[in-house]
Amino acid sequence: QVQLVESGGGLVQPGGSLRLSCLASGFTFSTYAMSWYRQAPGKERELVAVIGNPGGYSNYAGSVKGRFTISRDNNKNTVYLQMNNLKREDTAVYYCKVVMVSVSYWGQGTQVTVSS
Repeated sequence: QVQLVESGGGLVQPGGSLRLSCLASGFTFSTYAMSWYRQAPGKERELVAVIGNPGGYSNYAGSVKGRFTISRDNNKNTVYLQMNNLKREDTAVYYCKVVMVSVSYWGQGTQVTVSS
C-alpha cells in the first residue's frame, strides 16, 4: 500500500535551516509529481511546493519562494524540502502528498517550530 513517511522536523531559531525528507513506498515513485503542504494551528492546510516527475518542474507558494527548495531522488524514493531563512510564520506541521487516480495520499506529518 502507499506509504509516505516524513522526517527532519524540529525546533529551529529564526533564520535557521532544516531539511525535510519524505520516504515513499508502495508505488512507482518516479512516475508521480510530489508535493509538500503545511498546516499551522488554526489555519487550513496550504500547498508549499510541488515537483514534477522526474523532477524538471517545480513551483512554490509565494511565501516561501526564494527560501525553500523542493527536490527528489528517484533512486531513493525520497522527496526533500530544504528550508532556509526560516521565519516564525513557517511554524506548522509539514506533510508530503501524492495524488494517484484522483486519490490523495498523505504522510503523518513532521512538526517544524521556528522560535527563539
